[in-house]
Amino acid sequence: MIEYIAHKNLDIAKYDTCIEQSINARIYADSWYLDCVADNWDALVLNDYEAVMPLPRRRKYGLNYIYQIPWVQQLGIFSKDNMDERLIYNFIDHIPKKYVLVDYNFNSKNNFSSKYVVKRINYVLNLDKSFEEISQNYNKNKKRIIRREFSDYIIDKNGSVEDFLDLYINQNVNYKTHRDSYEKLQKLLNIKHSSVHIWNVYKSEELLAGLVWLNDKNRITYLLPIATDLAKKDNIPTFIINELIKEYQNTNYILDFEGSMEEGVANFYRSFGAVKEEYYSYTKKVLV
Repeated sequence: MIEYIAHKNLDIAKYDTCIEQSINARIYADSWYLDCVADNWDALVLNDYEAVMPLPRRRKYGLNYIYQIPWVQQLGIFSKDNMDERLIYNFIDHIPKKYVLVDYNFNSKNNFSSKYVVKRINYVLNLDKSFEEISQNYNKNKKRIIRREFSDYIIDKNGSVEDFLDLYINQNVNYKTHRDSYEKLQKLLNIKHSSVHIWNVYKSEELLAGLVWLNDKNRITYLLPIATDLAKKDNIPTFIINELIKEYQNTNYILDFEGSMEEGVANFYRSFGAVKEEYYSYTKKVLV
């Protein structure tokens, strides 16, 4: 039986255990993470937390809706067992009809078809080999870049939240139009959770680039890179990713680049040998 359970009534320990033990775990679905980035969230639960589907929700102008929250690429249904389409449709059918809009990204293991679904593209890179083996799949330009000396640049791997956010604001001139995203990012970084990492890159004590990345039991998520024009010109984004790959070579981690549908960005991720992974964007409006 699938049941809709309000956040206040969820057994959070069982919910988090379900996420942690699932074959398709994503850090975005962890309760602590959702508490940071969602306004409110409830969940659909199968039996005694055999499978769960977190549902971020909002209410505006008297209307309830499920929304795609900032700093989250994929949610969906999580279970330690493989999920067939029938189960996925069953979960969708149990989303309460009071939600006049469902705008929601299912994860790459929730493979299903629907007229309400658009496939989206992500890129991932397995880190289960040595750096030498992984870098053999870099394209020629990346191989040339990583042979360079980056001795003028220093990575602070315990980066300052304040410094990172200042650079983010300065580089993202339109951030005021996305104030909610910025405030959620502030909250996420300021809790100083062990799965949230900030790498700040300096040259002559000037912050020129940074990266917020996440880790759970099997994924490193490339959440938010920023770089000045000077840093981009000097290939610092490549330098940062290369250092991340070096640090987590020969592990069971997957480096999740979080996209992209933009060809230029996709080419950048492919240049490291990353491969395509599809996930599913579901949008359905209900007439009221």
